[in-house]
Amino acid sequence: MLAVAAVPGSVFPQRSADPNGVTAYFDGNPQLAPILDAVQLFDVYTSAWFSAIYILLFISLIGCVLPRTAVHFKALRSAPVDTPRSLSRMPAHLEIKASAKTRESVIEASAALLKRQGYRIQIQPGLDDTPASVSAERGYLRETGNLVFHLSLIGVLIAVGFGGGLSYSGQRVLVEGESFVNNLAGFDSFSPGTFFTEDKLVPFSVSLDKFEVDFDLQNQSNIGTPLDFRAFVTSQVVGETAPRTAVIRVNEPLELPGSKLYLTGNGYAPQLTIRDPEGNITYQGATPFLPQSAKYTSLGVIKVPDAKQQFGLIAFFYPTVAELETGALTSLYPAPYDPLLTMNVYVGDLGIDGGAPKNVYALDTSSMKQVAGGKSGVKGLKLQVGQTVKLPGELGTVTFDGLKRFASLDVSYNPGGLWVLVFSLLALAGVTTSLLVPRRRVWVKLADEGFELAALARGDDPTLEKVLGDLARELKPKSIKKESKA
Repeated sequence: MLAVAAVPGSVFPQRSADPNGVTAYFDGNPQLAPILDAVQLFDVYTSAWFSAIYILLFISLIGCVLPRTAVHFKALRSAPVDTPRSLSRMPAHLEIKASAKTRESVIEASAALLKRQGYRIQIQPGLDDTPASVSAERGYLRETGNLVFHLSLIGVLIAVGFGGGLSYSGQRVLVEGESFVNNLAGFDSFSPGTFFTEDKLVPFSVSLDKFEVDFDLQNQSNIGTPLDFRAFVTSQVVGETAPRTAVIRVNEPLELPGSKLYLTGNGYAPQLTIRDPEGNITYQGATPFLPQSAKYTSLGVIKVPDAKQQFGLIAFFYPTVAELETGALTSLYPAPYDPLLTMNVYVGDLGIDGGAPKNVYALDTSSMKQVAGGKSGVKGLKLQVGQTVKLPGELGTVTFDGLKRFASLDVSYNPGGLWVLVFSLLALAGVTTSLLVPRRRVWVKLADEGFELAALARGDDPTLEKVLGDLARELKPKSIKKESKA
């Protein structure tokens, strides 16, 4: 049930890991998304129904393991079972004829031999109180491994629960040259665990010095595929005298006290300057554009609330621009060999004066008028690096100053990670032991003209006959040799 309940966490974007994906899902599915959100499908792992299954599994495991542990502990301290009266009913059975001299020593010899093989043994007397049989058991390690496996599962659940409660995950988009500080105000989005408090954030700063991408230029069928991503950063932890430089790659996070920084995304951030008709700067800076294709055709939104008339821009960036037969633009290669920026312009209320948070990567045009691009009757704006063009409707000018890269960083902390690993390894060792170690009972009993051997296994054990054959050869090699010749 827990595995099935986890499936929606892979199907739908989760707020804890992909808040932008959740926002995009709401934008693309405005009617379905609120319904899914009502049943917590965007917060699967913290939902009430997932937690209920989790707690029920936890309780059922404890209810299963504790009684079995008590029974197993009692079995370890108890003597092997009494020798059955009729050994011939056992799955593996041998009757060996032996001389009186061999018969007299077979009990002590078999007890010593079985003990060397790791059996727990007990010599049991007959009617005249003389040794008449040996009862031997081995394979209790199988049940021990089974219990270790289930106890480790409980440990994993505890570690995941407390680790998740004390953990946090935050996301930050950094443009080359920018820095962020590890506090709540420094994150673009932040998802704390149930028991998280702000004082658990270790104060440090991280600056993105440079971002590099290697694209494939050799393989003709793979041209433009990224081969490596490298984020060159400088970090400074409060209390340390000197900053440290590092390189963050995919699956090679930067480890800082109480945090790990993972590289989760990247793209281009065109540098723009927008001026009003009087030449005053109303917007300036590098704006991250979200990649829309493998060739890094990217979408960006610029909102200008401080102009005399509020307006917004929906822009597309093409690293290596090309025009299709239909007249549409595309990018042929992900590196910026011939970059071009196109813009559609909208005027009207941006909807940000009310104080409600808005998605910085989306522009709500429902109450705005398009004045450039689309069906407005005015061609959209096109800019190459260094160019300045006029905005329509006396809105001013926009300049494409330059191009930078950005990196999306995920800053996360989970104190239960190490314990999850430890208990997972214990669970693997336990289940391996329980599968490989056979649980077996062996008896050696005196008979009128020799002795009997019998064996019983818990579960399938195709080696029982071989075990008895080897034991018989050790106890009476000559007679076994004669029988095999016959």
